[in-house]
Amino acid sequence: MTRPTRTRSRLLAPLLYLAALILLLEEWLWDTGKRLGAAIARWPLVRGLDARIRALPPYAALCAFVLPAILLFPVKLLALLAIANGHVVSGVLAMVLAKIGGAAAVTRLYALTLPSLLTLAWFARWHGVFMAFKDKWVGALKRTLAYQRTSRSVLGLRARLRRALAAWRRRSRGGRHSLRPTRILRRFAAMWRARRR
Repeated sequence: MTRPTRTRSRLLAPLLYLAALILLLEEWLWDTGKRLGAAIARWPLVRGLDARIRALPPYAALCAFVLPAILLFPVKLLALLAIANGHVVSGVLAMVLAKIGGAAAVTRLYALTLPSLLTLAWFARWHGVFMAFKDKWVGALKRTLAYQRTSRSVLGLRARLRRALAAWRRRSRGGRHSLRPTRILRRFAAMWRARRR
């Protein structure tokens, strides 16, 4: 490997790791959105709404598809303003919830409106071009060492978090220092009553 090639690969390595992290986050959001959308779709009221969305004509389906992005833009903007004004936790929490909610809405609407949208010739053409482009670049990124290392690290982190959560649940099931929400609420209510006397 020549020196310019090594230098270029050193400069690109952080960008590849960042791209890998973003891709893993987007895949997680898409999968979480799918699961959340499928769970919500089981509600009787939502089933009727799903049927109506499926029956929409192409341009109405396009409006329904872009609606979550339009509705969530002000929420994300307000979250950024909250972060800029020092409310970092609430701003980041709002951003994460908007991202997860938006992913749930977009994945569900994508599945419901795609057959209708593909009847539009221009949409079908650009959808095919975009999907081919995405598949090519995502495939290339997934073959890199940076993606494979990042993916292994994320999977290891998720396994450790699951184990820690399971251990916390075991510890919180009873005992004098139980962290069950009902016990916490009872203690809080008892403290409140004691202060009011």
